Amino acid sequence: MTDNTTAEPEDPTQKLSASGRPLPKRWFVLICIIWAGQAVSMLTSYAAGYAAVWYVTETTGSAWMLSLLTIAAFLPQGILSPFGGVVADRFNRRTVMVVADFSIGIISLILGIIILLGQVTIALIAVLVIARSIGQAFHGPAMMAAMPMLVPEKHLMRINTLDQLLISICSIGAPAFGIFLYTVIGFYAVMFLDFIGAMIAVGALLLVKIPTTHDESAENQHVLHNLAVGFRSITSNRGLWILIVSITVGMVAFGSISAFFPLMTFSHFSGDGYMASLVEAVFGIGMIVGSAILMAWNGGKRLALLIAVAAAITGVITAACGFLTSDMFIMFVILSGLMAVSCSWFNAPMITLIQRRVSEEKMGRALGFVTALIGIAPPFGIFVCGLLAEGFEFSGFVFTGTGILPIFIGAGVIMMLLGLVYALKSVRALDKVEQAEG
Repeated sequence: MTDNTTAEPEDPTQKLSASGRPLPKRWFVLICIIWAGQAVSMLTSYAAGYAAVWYVTETTGSAWMLSLLTIAAFLPQGILSPFGGVVADRFNRRTVMVVADFSIGIISLILGIIILLGQVTIALIAVLVIARSIGQAFHGPAMMAAMPMLVPEKHLMRINTLDQLLISICSIGAPAFGIFLYTVIGFYAVMFLDFIGAMIAVGALLLVKIPTTHDESAENQHVLHNLAVGFRSITSNRGLWILIVSITVGMVAFGSISAFFPLMTFSHFSGDGYMASLVEAVFGIGMIVGSAILMAWNGGKRLALLIAVAAAITGVITAACGFLTSDMFIMFVILSGLMAVSCSWFNAPMITLIQRRVSEEKMGRALGFVTALIGIAPPFGIFVCGLLAEGFEFSGFVFTGTGILPIFIGAGVIMMLLGLVYALKSVRALDKVEQAEG
C-alpha cells in the first residue's frame, strides 16, 4: 500500500486511528461535521422517499407497483455496490461521497421542477428511486471505508452504530414530515427539500479532509480483477466469510418479515392503518433503543458472539409472532419492539469486524461486496416468501400458499439456526484476532 497523504507519525505517543494512521487532532469535531450533514440528508431523503411511495399509492393503489418500487430501491445498490467499492479504493473517498450526494440532489431538484410543472409520472418516480439507489451504491462503501481512517479503534463500533441510529430515527420522523409537506405544500416541495439536504451533506464533506489511500497494484488492473481482489479480501478469512454468508441468509429470511408487517396487521389481526402505523413506529423505536444500547456499551470484545446471540434472540421472537392468535395484537406490538432491539445488533458489529480484518487499501472493495449481498437479500426474500405465502401456479403445478403465520415461524427457525454459527472455530477466532488481513 502506498499512502499519498500521510506518513508514519514521528512522535511515538501520537494517537492512531483504527486503521493505524495518525489520528486527526480534532477527530471528534470532524466526525460531528460529517455526520451532521449526513443526518440532514438522511431526513430529507427518507421524507422524499416516503412521499414518492405515497404518490404511487394514491395514484395506482397497486401492491404490485409498490413491490416494484421497493425492488428498484434495493436492486441497483445491490448490483453496483462492488463497483462502488472499486471506485472508493481508486479515488479519494471524500470526492466519491461528494459526487454521489451532489448527483442525487440534482436529480431531486430536476424532478421537483418537473412535478411543479405538472408533468410527474410513475416512470419519473422510478427514476428518482433508482438514482438514489445507484448513488448509495457508491456513497456507502466510500463512507464505511473512510471511517477507520478518522476515528480511534475504541470508538469505531460506536461510529458504525451511528449510521443505524440515524436511519432508525429518520424512519420514524421522516414519513410524517414527508406526508405533511406533500399534503400541505405539494410533492414538489419534498423534492426541493431533498435537494437542500443533499447540498448540506456536500457542504459538510467539503469542510473536512479525508485521507487518500492508494493501492498501486490496482492502478492498471481491469475492473473485474479489482472486483476479484475485493471478493478474495473477505473470503480469505474463513470465519469472516461464513459470518457474512450467514447474515445474508438471515437477511433473505428476515427481510421479507419487515415487509409483511402491514399484511400481518391487516389479515391476521383485522387491523386498520393506524394499527399498522403503530407497529412500524414501535419497531422504529426498538431500533433506536437497540442502537443506543450498542453505542453506550460499544458491543464488548466478542462481536461475532454478539451477532450470533442477536440472531438467536431475533429468531425466537420472530417465530413466537407466528403463534399469536388473532386477538393478541398488543403482544405482536410488544414483540415487534423487542425484535427491533436485537435486529439493531447485526450491521454495526459486522461492519466493524470487516474494517478490523481487511487491509485499508482493499476496504472499499470488500465493503462493496458486503453491501451488495445485503442489498440483494431483502428483495429476493420478499419475492420468495411472497410466493410461499400467497401460492403460485407453474406448468400445471399448483401451490396453494402457506399464509402469513408460517412465514414468521419459518424465518424465526432459520434465524435461530444461524445463531449456532458461533460454534464454528473459525467464527469464534474472529473475537481473538485483531490484525487486518487480506
